[in-house]
Amino acid sequence: MKFVKTPIENLFVVESAIYIDERGYFFEAYNREQFLKNGFAFDFIQDNQSFSTQGVIRGLHFQIEPYAQTKLVRVLEGEILDVVVDLRHDSKTYGHTFSVVLSVENKKQLLVPAGFAHGFSVLSETASVMYKVDQVYNKESERGIRYDDPTLNIDWKIAPDKIIVSDKDLVLPYFTAVV
Repeated sequence: MKFVKTPIENLFVVESAIYIDERGYFFEAYNREQFLKNGFAFDFIQDNQSFSTQGVIRGLHFQIEPYAQTKLVRVLEGEILDVVVDLRHDSKTYGHTFSVVLSVENKKQLLVPAGFAHGFSVLSETASVMYKVDQVYNKESERGIRYDDPTLNIDWKIAPDKIIVSDKDLVLPYFTAVV
């Protein structure tokens, strides 16, 4: 397992060795020992999975302390643009965004530490996304930022007339109101 640094501190793209033969492929999606060896001592307690169609944007979501979550995100089917926003006030990259394409083909994962807002857009016809979390869901701690925030100016790689967003996400506040 390789942990690739991003321009944002403590945010990593995880790449696994993939073994391919005539039967298909095999790779370790998660290996606790490898995470510990690389300094990541997360206690993942739950796996979440979603299925979405092309044009869907989910997010940007996060939970505040004491229920802030670290996430390990991967794609089981299709392709997404995974997006995060650094909300850590003491970070040099506070307010910065990072995005990466995660797909069933590239098998990359994004390790999103607590203190980030997270979302994704579906680039393929459909996509199944799975992510591990190290904290339970807590409705009172749930927060979010509008996907079309003008300060963040995120390019979701979806034509504006093709974007599908839940009613819940459409009423989220803008970045300046959250922070």
